[in-house]
Order: sequence, then structure tokens, then C-alpha cells
Amino acid sequence: MKKFWAEFKEFATRGNVMDMAVGVIIGGAFSKIITSLVGDVIMPAVSLLTGRINFTDWAVRIPSAAAEGGVISISYGLFLQNIVDFVITALCIFLLVKAMNLLRRRKAQQPPAEPEAPVLTADQQLLTEIRDLLAARQEDR
Repeated sequence: MKKFWAEFKEFATRGNVMDMAVGVIIGGAFSKIITSLVGDVIMPAVSLLTGRINFTDWAVRIPSAAAEGGVISISYGLFLQNIVDFVITALCIFLLVKAMNLLRRRKAQQPPAEPEAPVLTADQQLLTEIRDLLAARQEDR
């Protein structure tokens, strides 16, 4: 049992799992933003274009003695709104990934920066000058 918990601890503290956890949390927050965008901005605009139809009210009501109140309600309008939420969320994620890939490609196409010449100390500069003078002297002979 100790081995199981040790393996689980190693798995849970691995970098990829932590990255995934952060992604899930941010994804949940992003989902709330998209839900608000769809419910509070897009769907009211769509209802204006369609003659103030409210998709969330679309439902089929089936009489049933077994149901509370004697009616079963199938809210397919909410389902349609959730489909719109999904499509917009998928579109936003697609555009984000596309932008990230474009930036990655641009960075890969840039030539690597040339390394700067090392800064020499005063002693190193003096020794370099002496070396160059000796080499020039050797060439003159």
C-alpha cells in the first residue's frame, strides 16, 4: 500500500499534472466567461434578429401522472444554448491555439542571435595586444 501512495505522490507532484490542474481551473473560469457571453450578449442579439424568441423557453411538455405537477418538461432550448456555448468556446480555443502556433512559427523562423564577443579584462586585453605585436614581428622577418 505504501508503494501505491508513493507512486501516486510522484504522479500528482509531477510538473505535467500541475500544469494540467492549472489548465482545468483556468478552463473553468474561461467557460464561465463564454457562458456569460453567450447568455448575456449573443443570445439576446439572436432573439432580436429572430423576433425576440427566447431559446431557453423552448420545451416540450408531456403530461405524466408519475411526474411532479403532472408534466414532464424537455427543455431542448437550453440544449441548443449549450451547443452555442460549446461552439463559441471551441472557436475561442481554436483561435488561441492558432495564434500560439503562429507565434511559435515566427520565433522558429528568426535567425538565432549571434553570441556577443566576450568582454576581456584589462590583463587579457594587454596580453592580446602583446600576442598580436609578436605575431606581426614574426611576419616581418
